[in-house]
Amino acid sequence: MILVTVGMQLGFDRLIAAMDSLAPGLGMPVIAQTGKGTYQPQHMDTRPRIAPAEFEALMGEASLIVSHAGIGTVLTAARCRKPIVLVPRRADKGEHRNDHQMATVRNLAGRTGILIAMEESELGARIAEGLALQSVTAVRSATSERMHQSLARFIESHAP
Repeated sequence: MILVTVGMQLGFDRLIAAMDSLAPGLGMPVIAQTGKGTYQPQHMDTRPRIAPAEFEALMGEASLIVSHAGIGTVLTAARCRKPIVLVPRRADKGEHRNDHQMATVRNLAGRTGILIAMEESELGARIAEGLALQSVTAVRSATSERMHQSLARFIESHAP
């Protein structure tokens, strides 16, 4: 199963529409948390919101995560050792008020288990790459691991 998430604050119709067009050819179920978007998918199981416990369970079941470039989702995917495809929201498309997600993907590009699709046309190829990964085992120093765990706990404890 592929889990798609766009966060709870904003919709991300460009990502949801791109995934909806790819879903029939992926050969597995796609579950999408759509947020406040207006696009109505035809080929995915969609929910505007997913409760934290259910999200955690879906994350554990998923073979791949496809997401906006939200750092909370990146941290959760890393903790669950799931490959993630990031599609950054873009201010020039009215998807966010600034381009901090573009900066996020520039800084995460090339890291183990993190794939970037800057455009919808790249999404199919990045999904195929992500599904081909056997496991995500980023090597971290002890200090980095502690910092990651602390940040993840903080973000998860402050989630709506």
